[in-house]
Amino acid sequence: MALRPEILRNKRDFDRLYKKGRSIGDRYVVLFTIPNGLPYSRRAFLASKKVGKAVARNRARRLMKESFRLMMKEGILPEGFDILFIARSTIAGKKRQDVEASMRKALIKGKILK
Repeated sequence: MALRPEILRNKRDFDRLYKKGRSIGDRYVVLFTIPNGLPYSRRAFLASKKVGKAVARNRARRLMKESFRLMMKEGILPEGFDILFIARSTIAGKKRQDVEASMRKALIKGKILK
């Protein structure tokens, strides 16, 4: 089974994102970005225990992943970035459209989306 290169996994990459990356907050998500110098973008989705129990955290991650997938399908995301979305506790009980709107705002604020 081959690993998917577009997923952030290494602690070193996360540490670099937290230390040198740019942080942008929105209503339901916090976005960390940094250029990665690769011909593709890498991404990760996190939800801490502040979001809720396991079911709520998994739902938050699924909402963020699906929103991101739909944005990628539109072809509006540029290549060459490490992108980390962290769910805020306010994400609990929200619809996918709300989460997607929040993610778009964060990406626009971070000058990733035009």
